[in-house]
Amino acid sequence: MKKAAPPDGKHVSMPVSGMHCAACAARIEKIVSGMEGVAQVSVNLADESMHLAFDPDKVDLGSVVSRVADLGFTATPPPDQASLELAVTGMHCAACSSRIERVVGAMPGVSQATVNLAAETGKFVFDPAAVTPRDIRRTIRDLGFSSESLTTTDFFKTRRTEAENNLHALRRELVPAMVLAGLLLYVSMGHMLGLPLPPFLDPHYSPAGFALAQFVLVVPIMWTGRRFYTVGIPSLFRGAPNMDSLVAVGTGAAFLHSLWNLIEILAGVDPAARAMDLYFESAGVLIAMISLGKYLEAGAKYKTSDAIAALMRLAPDMATLVKDGQHLPIPLEEVVAGDVLLVRPGDRVPTDAEVVEGQSGVDESMLTGEPLPVTKRPGDTVTGGTLNTTGALTVRAVRVGADTTLSRIVALVREAQGSKAPIADLADRVSFYFVPTVMACAVVAALSWYFLGGATYTFALRIFTAVLVIACPCAMGLATPTSIMVGTGRGARLGILVKSGAALQGAGGLTAMVFDKTGTLTHGRPSLDAVRLAPGTSGPDENAALALAAAAESLSEHPLAQAVVREAARRGLSLHKPAAFEAVPGKGVVALIGEKKILVGNREFLTENGVSGMDAADETAADLADTGKTPVHLAVDGKFAAILAIADQLRPESAAVVAELARRGITVVMLTGDALATAKAVAAAAGITRVVAGVLPDRKAQEIERVQAEGFRAGMVGDGINDAPALARADLGVAMGSGIDVAIESCDVVLMRNDLRGVLAALDLSRAVMGNIRQNLFWAFAFNTIGIPVAAGVLHLFGGPTLNPMLAGTAMALSSFTVVTNALRLRFFTPRQIALPPSAASGQSAPA
Repeated sequence: MKKAAPPDGKHVSMPVSGMHCAACAARIEKIVSGMEGVAQVSVNLADESMHLAFDPDKVDLGSVVSRVADLGFTATPPPDQASLELAVTGMHCAACSSRIERVVGAMPGVSQATVNLAAETGKFVFDPAAVTPRDIRRTIRDLGFSSESLTTTDFFKTRRTEAENNLHALRRELVPAMVLAGLLLYVSMGHMLGLPLPPFLDPHYSPAGFALAQFVLVVPIMWTGRRFYTVGIPSLFRGAPNMDSLVAVGTGAAFLHSLWNLIEILAGVDPAARAMDLYFESAGVLIAMISLGKYLEAGAKYKTSDAIAALMRLAPDMATLVKDGQHLPIPLEEVVAGDVLLVRPGDRVPTDAEVVEGQSGVDESMLTGEPLPVTKRPGDTVTGGTLNTTGALTVRAVRVGADTTLSRIVALVREAQGSKAPIADLADRVSFYFVPTVMACAVVAALSWYFLGGATYTFALRIFTAVLVIACPCAMGLATPTSIMVGTGRGARLGILVKSGAALQGAGGLTAMVFDKTGTLTHGRPSLDAVRLAPGTSGPDENAALALAAAAESLSEHPLAQAVVREAARRGLSLHKPAAFEAVPGKGVVALIGEKKILVGNREFLTENGVSGMDAADETAADLADTGKTPVHLAVDGKFAAILAIADQLRPESAAVVAELARRGITVVMLTGDALATAKAVAAAAGITRVVAGVLPDRKAQEIERVQAEGFRAGMVGDGINDAPALARADLGVAMGSGIDVAIESCDVVLMRNDLRGVLAALDLSRAVMGNIRQNLFWAFAFNTIGIPVAAGVLHLFGGPTLNPMLAGTAMALSSFTVVTNALRLRFFTPRQIALPPSAASGQSAPA
C-alpha cells in the first residue's frame, strides 16, 4: 500500500502479534494505509512485523498502534530508549534491591531502575548517549553485587526467542491433541472398520456411552485449540473474519450439531439414529490436524531466519578489554568506541576496529567470500565478526553496536526480508476479501444442497464444514514473504546483499546492464606506466616532471592522482606541498608549487587554461589511448611539459561476465569519463560494443535515463560512491564492495566481494527466488480454486464423491506447510559458475 512518501517522513519497524493468516495482514495494511499521514504500510505475515512510513506531524505512532489494537492485533512500537536486563546476585534482603534501584536510578540518563529480589533480576531503561551498560554494571559492582547480562534489546533476537517459545507451546498442545484425536477416531469409526469396541462404547449396544465417550474426548481437544475460538469468533463479530474464524465456525457447527444429538440421545429420542449422526470426530480431528499444520508451518517459518541467526553468531558474546596492563573479559554490549581490545588467535574480532599492535592473517570470508586470510598490520582496519587466524592483535574499537558492518548487514537483510515484492499485490488483494467470500460460499453451498438438492441437514452441514476448513488464506499470504526471507538470507551468505523484495524481483527483468569502468570493469587501482616528455622542449626531465605532477596531485583523492603520487613515492622523489590547490571535477587540478603554476588533467582542461604546445603531442596521446592507457597532460607555467600514461588492469572475469550477459540477451553498455579512444580500447578487451565515453560524474544519471528511454530496463554496476546518482536512477543499482552506507542510500544490491561474477549470481538469485514465488502462488491459488468447489460438492453433482471435512482440514493444514517448505529449498541455492579463459589470469591493460 503506497502513497507519496512525506519528504521528512519517519520509518519504523515493529512486531505485530495476533496475525494468523493473510487476511489479517491484508486488513491491517488496508486500514492503517487509510490513516491520514501514513505514506506506506507493509505487513509481513512470515516474520509477523509491520514496516511503516508516516509523517509525524500528521499522525503519531500511538494512533497507529491503537488502530491496530482496534482490529484485534498487538503492535509493539520500538522503544525511545535502550533497556538492559541483568541477573543480579549477592542480594540478601529488600534493602539490597532498593539500594541498587536508588543508586542506579539516580545515574544521569537512567530513567527507570527496577530490581526484583525474588527473581534476582534487574531492568534498567536508559539513554545510551548519556550512560552505557558498562557504567550501570560498574555501579552495581561498586555497591558489592554481581551482575550478568540476561537479554538484549535486539529486535531479531527477541522475535527468534518468541518463535522458539511459540514452537514449544504448540508442541505441548499438539501431543495430547493428537493422542486424543486418535482415540476419538477409534471410538467413532472403529466399529465401521470392524475394530473391537467394548459393549459400553459400541453404538449398537450403548448409544449413550458411544456419544458420551466422544464428547469426553473432544472437549479437551477443543480446549487445546481454544485459540481458534478466542481469536476467530471475536474477529468475526468485528467484521474482520480470518482463518481462525473459518475453523471456529466449521468445527463449532459440527460440535453444536453433535451436542444437540447427544442431548436427544440422553433424553431417549431415537438413540440409535442419533448415534449415527454425530460429528464430534470431525471437530476434534480437524482441530488436531490444523494444529499439526500450524506446528509444521511455525517450524518451517522459524528456519527462514537461519541465515540471519548464522550472521549474528559471528559476533562473539565477550571481548577482552586491555586496561592498565590487564586483560579484562567484558560482554560485547559493553564495548564502546575507543576501547582497546585484545584479539587472540582463533578468536573473532568483536567489533569494527583499527589495528594498533601486532600482525596476523584475518579470515574475511564472511564478508567477501575470499577463502584466503588477509594480512593485517598496525593502521589497518578489521571488521567485527571476522576470524583472527595466526597472531595476536591489539585493536581500538571504531564502531560498536548497531553501527558495525555486521550489524548493518543484518539490518539490511532484515529490511529486505520484511519487504514485499510487487508480485505479492494480487495475493494481498485476494486475501483481504478471501475469508468473507469463503464463508458466503459455504453458506450458499449448504443451503443449495438442502433446499435445491433435496439433501439432508447432515449432508448440508458436512458441505458447510468442508468448504470452511479447506480454504486456506495462509498459503497465499506466505507464498511471497517466505521466499524473499529465505532468498535474501541465502544471498547474504553468498555475499550478495539485496535491499528489498522489489529489487529482487526487478533484477530478473533487466534487459540492459550499464557498467562503470574504473573500479568495476577494472581493478580500480591504476598505476603510472610511462612519462612522455614534450618533444623539442627544454622543460623538466622525467623525474622532475613526475615530481611536479605528484606534488600537484597530492591533495586529490582521484584514482589517477593517487597513481601518480604512488609512483613518485616508489622512485623516492621529494614532493613540495602546494601553496594553492583547486580540483575541477572530471577535468583536472591546478596547483601552485613554489613559484610555478602546475596544471594536470585532460587536454581540454589545459586548452581552456591557455596552455600552448600540445599539438605536437597529440599523436603520442592517441597512441597511448589506442593501447588502453589514459593520457594525463602536465603543464608548467602555461607550457605543455609531459604526458603521463596511466593504466589499470581489466578484471580477469570481466570479458567472461560480459559474454554471459550477452548470451542471456542483456545489452551491455560501458560508461566512463575517459576519452573515446581509450574507452574503446577497454571495451574491446572486455567484449563490449556499446560505449559511452567522456561522461562527467554528474551526467551519468542522464545517460542511464537515455538508455531507459530506448525501452530498456537498465541496471547499473558501479563503485557506489561517485556513481551514486546513476545507481539510484537505474532500475537496479549494484554496488561492488562499497559498504553498507552506500547500499542504504543509493543501491539495490551490494556485492561484498569485488568480483563481477557476483552480478551474474545476483541475477541467478533473482531468477531462483521469483521462480519459487511463482510456484508458491500457483499452488496456493490452485489449491483454493480446486479445493473449494470440490468441498462444495461439485463432483457429487456428477456422481462423484464428497470431501470429508477431516480430509479437507488436513489438506488445509498441509498447504501452508508445503508453501513454506518449498521456499526453504532456496537455502541450498548455488549460482551457476562461469569458467574464465586461461588468458584471463594474466590480466590486460586498461585505462583508469
